[in-house]
Parts: sequence; C-alpha cells; structure tokens
Amino acid sequence: MNHQGRPTAPGAQNAGIAGLPSVNGHRGLMQEEPLLFELGRPGRCGVDLPEPKGMPSRLGAVSVRPSVGLPGVSEPEVVRHYTRLSQKNYAIDSGIYPLGSCTMKHNPRLNEKMARMPGLGDLHPLQPVSTVQGALAVIESLAGWLMTLTGMSAVAMSPAAGAHGEYCGMVAIMAALRARGEGDKRRRVLVPESAHGTNPATAAAIGFIVDPIPAAADGKVDVATVRTKLGDDLAGIMLTNPNTCGLFERDIRDIAAAVHESGGYFYCDGANFNAIVGRVRPADLGVDAMHINLHKTFSTPHGGGGPGSGPVVLSERLAPFAPVPFVTREGDHFRLVEYAGDVADQKPFGRLKAFHGQMGMFTRALSYILSHGADGLYQVSSDAVLNANYILASLRDLITAPFDGFCMHEALFDDRFLKNTGVTTLDFAKAMIDQGVHPMTMYFPLVVHGALLVEPTETESKASIDQFIAMMRSLAEAAASEENKQAFTGAPFYTPRRRLDETRAARQPILRYTAP
Repeated sequence: MNHQGRPTAPGAQNAGIAGLPSVNGHRGLMQEEPLLFELGRPGRCGVDLPEPKGMPSRLGAVSVRPSVGLPGVSEPEVVRHYTRLSQKNYAIDSGIYPLGSCTMKHNPRLNEKMARMPGLGDLHPLQPVSTVQGALAVIESLAGWLMTLTGMSAVAMSPAAGAHGEYCGMVAIMAALRARGEGDKRRRVLVPESAHGTNPATAAAIGFIVDPIPAAADGKVDVATVRTKLGDDLAGIMLTNPNTCGLFERDIRDIAAAVHESGGYFYCDGANFNAIVGRVRPADLGVDAMHINLHKTFSTPHGGGGPGSGPVVLSERLAPFAPVPFVTREGDHFRLVEYAGDVADQKPFGRLKAFHGQMGMFTRALSYILSHGADGLYQVSSDAVLNANYILASLRDLITAPFDGFCMHEALFDDRFLKNTGVTTLDFAKAMIDQGVHPMTMYFPLVVHGALLVEPTETESKASIDQFIAMMRSLAEAAASEENKQAFTGAPFYTPRRRLDETRAARQPILRYTAP
C-alpha cells in the first residue's frame, strides 16, 4: 500500500483474472485512475489569463505567498479524470438501487427541466418579494399539496433535510409545551428501538430525555408497552409509520390517543411516507408533526451532500408555533412572513435556517405532484408496496424473513439462511456488487440480526425486479455450498478496489493529501 492507503501495484487488483497482465492498471473500459493530486505537475494549468496592466496590487505584504497546494492539471486531464470517476459510480440511472429505508427512486427528467426554467433556476434569495411572486406561488402551491396529502393544518417549508425536519417538529413541540407552562416538566420522549438513529439523536440534542420502547415479537410497537410509559413528564413519542421493519403500525391510532390523553404530542418520522402517500392521511392517525423527505416521496435528488429538503407538516395544535419564514396569500399577492411578530395569531418558535428553503427541490417536487395528480400518487404507493411484497414472496423460501405476513414498501430479511455457511451479511452484500447491483441496507433495523432491508420502489419494472430476484436466489443457493465460500468472503472481485477496511477508514480517515 502506498502513502495514501491505496494499492501500489494496480495489477494486484486483477489477480486471478485471465489474460495478459495490465501494464497501466486499466482493464478494458475500466480505467485505473490516480488521485487528481497525483496527476498534477507544476506549470500545468487549464486557463491562461494575461497579467492585468496598470493595476497596482493592494494586497500589501500578502501579495506574495507560497503555493496553495492545488494540483496543476490541463483541461483534458481534468475532463478525463472526472469522466473516469463518474464511470465508477453506481446510481439509480445505472440500475436497480434496492437501498431500503431510503427510497432511491427514479428522478423524472421533467422535474429537472422545470427547475432550470428562467425565473426559477436563476432566483436569488435576497430579491425583492415583488419580483418573485411566481416563486412564492410555487412554494404556496407545494405547501397546499403537502397539507392536503397529510391532512395537516400548517407546514414549515424551510428545513433542509429529514433530520433537520425532525429538529423542527420537536422544537415546535417544545414551544407548545412551554406555551402551556410545562416546558420544564415534560422532558421525556418515547422512541422505539427500531427507529432511525436520527430520532433519539434529535430528541437528545434538543434536551429531551430519550426513553426507548422495545420492539414486540411481531416487529411493531405494542400499545400496552406504551401505556406503561405514560406519565405527567411525557413530552411525546417519535414513531415511524410504516416502521423501519417495513411494517404498518396497526395500533397507531390507539398509540396516538394514549399519548394525547397523557398530555404529550405525536411526532411521526415521515421517511416512509412513500408507502402510504395518497392512501393514508397522517392527521387521521393522530399525528401532530411529521417531516416529509421530498427526495424519498416526491423524487427530488437524493444524497451526495447536495441540496435537500424536509418540510414539516403540523397539526392544528402545533400550527401556531411553525417557524418563519412562511408564505401567505393576500388576494392575488403573496407575502413572505419573515419575522415572528408579523402575524398576530401566530407564535413562531423562530427562524430555522437562512432564507426560505431549497427552491430547486420545491420546483421538482411540485412538478412531480402535478404530473401525477391525486390518482397518480395513489398508484405510486400502491405499486411501491406491490413491488416489495413481490420480492418478499419470491425470496422468503430461500432467504429468511423475521416476520410473517405482508410488508409495506420495503421487504426485510435476516441472516438465518446463512447460518453455518461461514458467510456473513456483509459477505453476501459484497458478492452482490460483483453481480452489478448496489447492496441493500445492511444490519438495520438493529432489532433484526444480520438485517437485509430491500426497497424496490414503484419505479422499477417487473422485468428489472425479476432480474434482481434471480440474482438474489442464485447467491442464496451458492452461499449454502462450502465450495463457494471464498467467492463471498473475498468479494468484491470486479470493482476498481477490492474489499477495504471500512472500519479503519472511518476511524482513521486521511483527509489531507501529502506529496510522496
């Protein structure tokens, strides 16, 4: 390994592959690509700017400084480098992405076209309100759809992601408790052990005390267990429905009623709204606050550290505490309420972030909603649940499932089918990479040992799902044979890099390039 922790000899990656050894590390169209810093040479540059004439420097003593350490590369080298890197990516545009708990669905190109339209793609957040009436109309229209689909009374549009939305909803709950004079008294929040990790983290970050609820044998939250944890110190419950085991909480209204009777609020993690959109209104289940991941349910771009959006819908009880800014309509004119004192009957808990939220995501989500309509969104959730149950029914004879019955939009399996094979869940997932498929979510939820959480979404055809099922069945059958053990424990074999020490990489990351 070299000083960057990368194999010194690219040929080592090709061990066991027939043919002449690779001189440069390339394998056909799979190009070996060094770091951009390793490509750089002094004197190379992608631009050629003349020295300005008659412009004396005003930088004083800092005008002369040593190199900032950026690589020197020409334009063709830059283009080739990033093109080759892009060819190593696996994305939803490449193939099925069965990443359960994340809803990696196709992003319609119509959405991208709308988001790039003049007047929407070139907005600036500091423009006068009079010049952005169309943009405010987009925000108001999307907000109306989100409230209609959830049955809620208000929505905060500014949260930047799902976890940010959780924070928004829980701060609104804290503001409501303080308005009741119980902010210091009610500090305990119930969180199922199967919840997304951001739930307890959010509650703790705000200052609540997290009280875990164990999962019942059927993978759901037992209402009787919830009742044993009620009390006058209860602030509320954070619960996902459908839950992270891919199951619908059938006692959801009884749980909500019990929490409300105890004086608490019901926060619902909306990560799995894609399973029920158009079919179930969370307000009818007793929900007081719920974030909506626009990337999961309404097809905006997902992940990559880029712009996200997690609007939060609020019940009538929490609506007065929605944060600023928000849009109001006054006749044919839209007004942006920016300050807490601008509306007499509102008690906003404050401003959650700079400006007004992610406009590009709003445009994409509204485009998706309008192109589908109410009946189309109903079909979205129907097809997502159908696809997941098709996978569950097609695999459960070979790959063990922890719970009986149907699932919602994601099918959950455990590792009992790998018992006594010497193959782990991680090995199985790495072998999937050699089959050209991104692995599903592994080891989550934590309440299921060796979990494999599969979510096909509604955008996959039966043909692509059949291919996935055939691949999974083939791997499951191969794992049962001792002679195939090395094919799993040594996988992946066909990637640019073989299996890495991911734990060490996370604990000891190399964040700065140092020249040899």
